[in-house]
Amino acid sequence: MMEGDIGLWGVPLAILGGAIRVSTPFIFVSLGETITERSGRINLGLEGTLVFGAMAAYAIAVETGSPWIGVLAAMVAGAGFGLLHGWICSFPKVNDIAVGIALMLFGMGLAFFFGKPYIQPSAPNLPAIPLGDWSSLPQVRAALNVNVLFLVGAALALALWWAFKNTKIGLIVRVVGDSADAARAMGLSPNTVRLFATAAGGALAAIGGAYLSLYYPGSWNERLSSGQGLMAVALVIFARWNPLGCFAAALLFGGAGALGPALQSVGVTQGYYLFYAAPYVLTLIVMIAASSPGRALAGAPGELSITR
Repeated sequence: MMEGDIGLWGVPLAILGGAIRVSTPFIFVSLGETITERSGRINLGLEGTLVFGAMAAYAIAVETGSPWIGVLAAMVAGAGFGLLHGWICSFPKVNDIAVGIALMLFGMGLAFFFGKPYIQPSAPNLPAIPLGDWSSLPQVRAALNVNVLFLVGAALALALWWAFKNTKIGLIVRVVGDSADAARAMGLSPNTVRLFATAAGGALAAIGGAYLSLYYPGSWNERLSSGQGLMAVALVIFARWNPLGCFAAALLFGGAGALGPALQSVGVTQGYYLFYAAPYVLTLIVMIAASSPGRALAGAPGELSITR
């Protein structure tokens, strides 16, 4: 074995590194959708928010030379989409699922229109922390080169888990999500709470898009997203609306997405491409399992439209 060649150990290392890289958008989109769904609203438009956030972050980073200003611009754009979604859904007899699908197409269309001038220019990348510098093996260093947003996502998952259990804002969101009548009896406005929850969810989803365009894969094009926004809805159900569960499930989905490249990296030349479909197969399995009688949607907010 040549120096630096770690053989089959390269597969779990590549899956680990891939899980960290691929999971980051899932983390932010699923945490954003958790906030929204905990308030009693489902937002299927996060795919459009993700793509528009990626475009906005890349364009602003190109213009300003700062990836962090790009991330901030993506958050503002995502919050705007969330506010629009929440405002439309505040009208009587409006279906939030239909609105989400419409805004998904709207967001993607806007991103493709405004993003065409930014396909060629190069934007500065978000920084990463080289946690593997202690090793002389390039595979270990590559696997442990962790982007800052992954660490932010991990901290955010912990913070949201604590906030839902221990803060007044968390209690308000949970009450509104479980019973609009009980919320009104407490003097709360369900539409207002859901408006801000949907805006917060959109802002977080757009951070996931900024990660895609400014770090991995680190470019802007119209095929940037592979359905992460839609898969995040299945991920939230799988995690039972628990932020820490979302973080763990995002790592699982990220690891599944890294299977194909990991096999390719150790010389598997036939059939490895089939594993690129692993995240989509996993999404299908999750949705089938979540729909099983008796345990379907356990722990779901009572006002969520998919539980009715």
